Amino acid sequence: MPSFDVVSKVDKQVLTNCVDQSTRVITTRFDFKGVDAKFERNEYVVTLIAEAEFQVNQMLDVFQGALHKAGIDIACLEVGKPVMSGKLTKMPVTVRTGIEADLARKIVKMIKDAKLKVQAQIQGDEVRVSGKKRDDLQQVIALLRASEIEMPLQYDNFRD
Repeated sequence: MPSFDVVSKVDKQVLTNCVDQSTRVITTRFDFKGVDAKFERNEYVVTLIAEAEFQVNQMLDVFQGALHKAGIDIACLEVGKPVMSGKLTKMPVTVRTGIEADLARKIVKMIKDAKLKVQAQIQGDEVRVSGKKRDDLQQVIALLRASEIEMPLQYDNFRD
């Protein structure tokens, strides 16, 4: 029985490469000469650190550009508020991975409301869709791509 998984994930190595690329861009920019600015990554949380809030916002633009070039949808970013601590400003940026339970239920309901001959079930932080025909599964993928879901989705593990 053909099936596939609906997931939302970001590769840690690609994220690390984007942080490194952003760091190189910041160190060579003229407006950041002599400024204590850096990116720190801890799992899926990237902290932007600079001396002023506008510099942190510029760093965010550079980071989003690096993610876009790497093929990561920036809709998965959850940008926190800039916080002043001493003479530095810090802004946490969380890269959301996995499909949350509420969004998974919404996806399953959307598939069932479409009256396609498929079954959708939640498995942890992903949704497994299975059906008898490959065409039905492709219709589900088209349905999900056309929908207004706030997380970027990938379609993984397609099996015949």
